[in-house]
Amino acid sequence: MAGTVLAAGVLVVGATLSVGLAAVGGAAVTAQRAADAADAAALAAADARSGAIPTARTPCDLAAHVAQAGGARLIACSLAGDVATVTVSAAYAGLAAVSRARAGQPEEP
Repeated sequence: MAGTVLAAGVLVVGATLSVGLAAVGGAAVTAQRAADAADAAALAAADARSGAIPTARTPCDLAAHVAQAGGARLIACSLAGDVATVTVSAAYAGLAAVSRARAGQPEEP
């Protein structure tokens, strides 16, 4: 009888740890997806602004499209010369991972 209770307890602890680790892993993947989408969106906006890629879209519209293709949503987009700064959000289990990226000419030292 005591062995059965012990085995059940071990199974409950194992299942709880598995669910917890899966949730943490999913959140980490979502955070990385948001960072990747922000990088790609910032690069697209900066390239569109500088004329490096021909497009009929505005730079921020292109950034929104690229972010959406990366599984995120564009929250903010700003342009200063040929430099684009974007903020994106990706959702996981009701939580949001927010990431910001900048692309364009390097800053003056």
